[in-house]
Amino acid sequence: MTPTKKIRKIIHIDMDAFYASVEQRDHPEYRGKPIVVGGSPEGRGGVVAAASYEARKFGVRSAMSSKKAQQLCKHLIFVYPRFEVYKEVSQHIRSIFHRYTDLIEPLSLDEAFLDVTEDKQQIGSAIEIAKLIRQEIKDELNLTASAGVSVNKFAAKVASDMNKPDGLTFIGPSKLESFMGKLPVEKFFGVGKVTAEKMKKLNLHTGADLKS
Repeated sequence: MTPTKKIRKIIHIDMDAFYASVEQRDHPEYRGKPIVVGGSPEGRGGVVAAASYEARKFGVRSAMSSKKAQQLCKHLIFVYPRFEVYKEVSQHIRSIFHRYTDLIEPLSLDEAFLDVTEDKQQIGSAIEIAKLIRQEIKDELNLTASAGVSVNKFAAKVASDMNKPDGLTFIGPSKLESFMGKLPVEKFFGVGKVTAEKMKKLNLHTGADLKS
């Protein structure tokens, strides 16, 4: 009798507007206001490293030029980045992850994949672990994180983006195929604007189109 293959339990944790949220946490005068980390208020070069959710309402996004960001939101506050602080916070977050698993794949300072198929505390439920991690980040660092839980990295990453900020989304094995089928091509991890446009010209709009 062949042993049944164990279903993997993957969590993708993504901090919400990380650099901007750290600045708003540390500077009460920035709270509730549209801020960006990086760039320059004069619009002379520089790009946005992170935008608060208040700034995003105006269409301001990371990797956008300072000039465009300023045009979209006239009362935008530009904040000089403090990478040492972000690194320190990131290390604390990583230490929280290690309470549950050592199988951690960081993608950047503010996001990582966690394999909790076998978790250190023998909790057994990836959803429960994701809830605990998010709560500990909130309690210990006064920051919010969004989480996606699924059977592979791809689905977990897509899921973490679905209920931002401060959200938790689970895509179970039985829902995976229908979820992927309905997913627009531009939501696929690794598909940028240019590739998405090329796909649409080929009449490929969803995962189901790609599969067929």
